[in-house]
Amino acid sequence: MHDVPTGKKEGAVPDTVDTRGLGELTEASEDLHSDAMRQSRTAFDAYVESAADPARDPAPHDQAARDQAARERAGRFRRGRGPAVAAGLAGAGVVAMAARASAATPDVAILQTAASIENLAVGTYSTALTLPFIGGSGANAVVKAFATKTMSQHADHAKAFNAAAVKLGGKAQTNPDPKYAKIVEAAVPTIKGPADVVALATTLEDVAAQTYTRNVGLVGSAELRQLFGSVAAVEAQHRAILLAVAALLKGNAADLITLPPPAAKLPAAAGSVGFPDAFYPTRMASPSTEGALA
Repeated sequence: MHDVPTGKKEGAVPDTVDTRGLGELTEASEDLHSDAMRQSRTAFDAYVESAADPARDPAPHDQAARDQAARERAGRFRRGRGPAVAAGLAGAGVVAMAARASAATPDVAILQTAASIENLAVGTYSTALTLPFIGGSGANAVVKAFATKTMSQHADHAKAFNAAAVKLGGKAQTNPDPKYAKIVEAAVPTIKGPADVVALATTLEDVAAQTYTRNVGLVGSAELRQLFGSVAAVEAQHRAILLAVAALLKGNAADLITLPPPAAKLPAAAGSVGFPDAFYPTRMASPSTEGALA
């Protein structure tokens, strides 16, 4: 992070926040989220309808062919070649029918893991909003509004992933990601102020964005790739906002979080601090079975 030279006394709380700019920032985030959810629902509904249409199934009555497709797809997934390869070889209809036949298929596990990450994010923001310096009357308006809106968006993402998993024959995942739930549980007692909450939330948003970016190459249909690609963009935007907020909080300049920003007062790093990666990494991506149900 880069300190922001504002000339303010360290530890002082800004007196005012540009509420108009806050409204624009929140609206921009909600627009991206809404577009992603609408496009993904439409695409996935078409995918399920196509998969359920026997006329589009190359072997609608051949159970042996469907079982063989499922075995081949699972084998390629385990060898790291991904379900997209199986989709190309076996045909989208066969793969979709096989996916609905078993809750243990790769796509369902991937969707359940994604839902578990979203469940954890919802719980984390909910807990953060109980803290006086995040959700209290004296909290920074920018951070409070962001946490509230983002929590709602994560709840929508969890619903989308679970709806997809159920349509493919799996179960809805209502529990948090088991690995990162432990990290959050250990971190909460150490939180002392807004910067600590922002740091924790940044980690969760980054894990989500990296996981969904990786999932684009793992799932077995264009519709699921669109779902994960769309939601990954929303999580990446959350992370970018949080990185910018963290830099301004560190420099005691929360009142500079406005749209349009006061360019003359911002540090040189302001234009890049929210986007540290030329290409979004996947090294922190959760394994596809991390939050899957048996």
